[in-house]
Amino acid sequence: MNIYQKLGLKRVVNASGKMTILGVSSVAAEVMQATAEAAASFVEIDALVDRVGELISQHTGAEDSYVTSCASAGIAIAVAAAVTRGEPDLVARLPDSQGLANQILMLRGHNIDYGAPITTAIRLGGGKVVEAGQSNLSYRWQLEKAIGPETAALLYVKSHHCVQKGMVALKDFVEIARSHHLPLIVDAAAEEDLRAYVAAGASMVIYSGAKALDAPTSGFITGQRQWVRHCKAQHDGIARAMKIGKENMVGLVMAMDRYKTHHPDWTQQLPELKAVAQKISNIPGFQADIEQDEAGRAIYRIRVKAEQAQLGLNAVQVEELLRTGEVAIYTRHYFLHQGVFSFDPRALKNDDFALIVARLQEISQSSGARHAAN
Repeated sequence: MNIYQKLGLKRVVNASGKMTILGVSSVAAEVMQATAEAAASFVEIDALVDRVGELISQHTGAEDSYVTSCASAGIAIAVAAAVTRGEPDLVARLPDSQGLANQILMLRGHNIDYGAPITTAIRLGGGKVVEAGQSNLSYRWQLEKAIGPETAALLYVKSHHCVQKGMVALKDFVEIARSHHLPLIVDAAAEEDLRAYVAAGASMVIYSGAKALDAPTSGFITGQRQWVRHCKAQHDGIARAMKIGKENMVGLVMAMDRYKTHHPDWTQQLPELKAVAQKISNIPGFQADIEQDEAGRAIYRIRVKAEQAQLGLNAVQVEELLRTGEVAIYTRHYFLHQGVFSFDPRALKNDDFALIVARLQEISQSSGARHAAN
């Protein structure tokens, strides 16, 4: 029985991935030990923020970094940095940016909802969204033509939520931003490569600490010194409402150190995934195979198709039964309308897969699929 069950809550099996609605990640014991030690002592916060920024930059190769409460806060703060350029009077005005160059240019296919609209975070930072291209196709010239005197920054979003085809490449964003002397913000919240976007020439790159890094709730902006300095200036403005505690700053640093030596190789999970997929395919009403992450990361999942004709239930109904059972089993459910859902193994532990297979067997049996198959 875990701590949440002791509080009267359900046991949750997280087969959906690093999801905010489930608490994102499971934090390692040694990271939490450092977090507890930090929580029990006092420190000069400004000095800690600067030092943590230096330590983060050792992992990202950036000139400087700024720690935030989460990646969403990082978007708002980076936008605020672009709009205010760190000027104290403008920092104090936000999110009111009337009369300022406040347009944030992004691709329509990158205008996503990750649990909240990305546009909300942009507006919190005083930004006004300007889209280029269409949802499924965009061209470099469209991005360039959309730049005007009110443009404050370009925003490139790297996420599985984005449209993955027909989008203008990152290198084009970098070249356009440089030629127009504009900052380029990259939202790389869940990405595992901490150096690629800084090395590519982005001005400010935003990561979540709690996703790939398995850190306590946190995030950071890493990139060029002048823009990180403008981000830090927002602590006297909107970033005050997004501040992160001393304990989670230390937890983030410890998690990044651990990540460097425990960088996961998800391909090692493939033999187990294939074996579990075969077990699921042996259950009447279900067929399973292996799929790779939509955004091209080396992350692999079990994709399950609910055979409605045999099962008597569609994928939406099966997902609901999994999620609302005595143990709440959460799947990756973006393609339920196509009759499929997926199991992401990254957060699974111990007997979780056995429990998932057993629950699917229960659903199959209770639906009468086994009888129908005979």
